[in-house]
Amino acid sequence: MAESLRQPGRDEAAQAPPGPRTVRAFHQVLANTAAANVTSSYLWWALTFWAYLETRSVLATAIIGGSYMLLVAAFGVIFGVIVDRMKKKAVMVLSSGVTLVTYLLAGALYLSFPESVLVDWGGPWFWVFAGVILVGGVVENLRNIALSTTVTLLVPADRRDRANGLVGAVQGIAFMVTSVFSGLSIGLLGMGWTVVIAIAATALALGHLLFVPIPERGVVHVEGAPAQVGFRGVIPAVVAVPGLLALILFSTFNNLVGGVFMALMDPYGLTLFSVEMWGIVLGVTSFGFVMGGALVARFGLGKNPVRTLLLVNVGIALLGLTFAIREWWWLYALGVLVFMCLMPIAEAAEQTIVQRVVPFDKQGRVFGFAASVESAAAPVSSFLVGPLAQFWLIPFMDSQDGQDSLGWLLGPGEARGIALAFVGASLVLLVTVMLAFVSRPYRRLSAAYAAAPPSLTPDAVDAPEMGLTHLPSTS
Repeated sequence: MAESLRQPGRDEAAQAPPGPRTVRAFHQVLANTAAANVTSSYLWWALTFWAYLETRSVLATAIIGGSYMLLVAAFGVIFGVIVDRMKKKAVMVLSSGVTLVTYLLAGALYLSFPESVLVDWGGPWFWVFAGVILVGGVVENLRNIALSTTVTLLVPADRRDRANGLVGAVQGIAFMVTSVFSGLSIGLLGMGWTVVIAIAATALALGHLLFVPIPERGVVHVEGAPAQVGFRGVIPAVVAVPGLLALILFSTFNNLVGGVFMALMDPYGLTLFSVEMWGIVLGVTSFGFVMGGALVARFGLGKNPVRTLLLVNVGIALLGLTFAIREWWWLYALGVLVFMCLMPIAEAAEQTIVQRVVPFDKQGRVFGFAASVESAAAPVSSFLVGPLAQFWLIPFMDSQDGQDSLGWLLGPGEARGIALAFVGASLVLLVTVMLAFVSRPYRRLSAAYAAAPPSLTPDAVDAPEMGLTHLPSTS
């Protein structure tokens, strides 16, 4: 099977393993991407806080969150093909440029209408304003897909799991900073100045990116493949690896459950804390991202990242069953901390698997396809759970019948309906993970990962001439 994925003998002349110089370049790329992600996360969290505080509608925040994931799903494959067909730095510049334009448009909308018009979620301008900001955040995912491929391009194979852990740690630091400042910004400055800050920070990150080197002299593609953007290689690249499609489908189902958390985590937190305090709580608990990423960067993911991924999901399911069973602020904050610690481990595991078993020239498409399919699940559950919580779960748990039937489990409080949604989704996830452990695709993907040689990357730094670097076909 390994021979069908790689042909090392014929690739050696065209490819060379990354070295210290390319690793240093990766660190600069990572720092710049972190700065860009800080800005998009800052405005995204601020929009969510602002929307809930102004509308007090769980349904509105669920639609916003679900729309974001829906757009990620719609454009994931397109982004992946763009990453495969363009130089990585050009992709990142394109992403930051589009994001800057959308944030400028959001600022123009805010200046053009009274805030009373923009906060009316029954009117069109609330959704236009939110939609423009969402588009800017979605385009930022183009940069993140490119970053995943630069790990393969610039980092030696035996250090990629740790590099992916470092990515998680840096993203955790960004999350920690933005969640604090988003809450404080909305609470103290308002949405208008928040948009201004996002515009300025995006412009600075784009300016810095122009001076960040990515040692890549050509765009890699398979011999005989057309140079234009296309989708023909997406599905074959996925199904060529036994069990990889099953992994993506499992992550898709995991995101289906995760959509429940995405839609309800902020509303639940804002029932326990003020917006300023909730932003600080998110900032402190997001240290879990740093912890999880640092653990992977220090210890790696073990011999079988597939097994590690499933074990992490067992932990997430058990956490979801317990962190909201009582309306105690410290229990919820502790649960969010552990949740954020587990997420970068799961993300690093999936990225490490793809970087090992998928040829470099197709990784952008595979990462994009995975983002599309996996993200498509979250808006489904988010759109469903918002109305379900708003019109059934919350009223049911506020009623005497609800307290009589489930009060022994969930206790009293105003957000018991949201807690019930957490528990139900986590039970579904736990059963699914247990079934995955005994499945054939799990065994096949584990064997494929063990059999695949470390992926070779194109000698993009020392290519003899500019242009396309051709690799022998891996099909």
